[in-house]
Amino acid sequence: MSNAAETPQVVDGFDTIRARYVELTGKVPPSIETRIEVNKQAGRLDAVEAIEELRQVLIMNNPLGRKVGQLVHFSQLVALGDASPARLHARSAFKAGATISELVGVAELSLITSGMPPIALLLRLLESF
Repeated sequence: MSNAAETPQVVDGFDTIRARYVELTGKVPPSIETRIEVNKQAGRLDAVEAIEELRQVLIMNNPLGRKVGQLVHFSQLVALGDASPARLHARSAFKAGATISELVGVAELSLITSGMPPIALLLRLLESF
């Protein structure tokens, strides 16, 4: 019997962080890869782990649940007109069970506080779905 099969694979903190993003969004965003690489070079794994632990508590363990939490993130980013993160959180909301109708509803509510730009942004984002 081989010991290799019994030896658990060692996973470093960066692999754990990447796995959390894959679970939430389906992929590791390029900005997160950049954060990981810069902090690897700087020897600051502890800083990345602290940031990611906060995200774990506030996002993954939020009492609103993933779907509603991601819809809230999407709403905030649409209202700000921040397309790239809005797209990421729209996909995360969709992955968590949100419907296209719910994404549209969020953008419609954003229209109340931010005017027409959120609706225009939503339409551009939905082209990629």
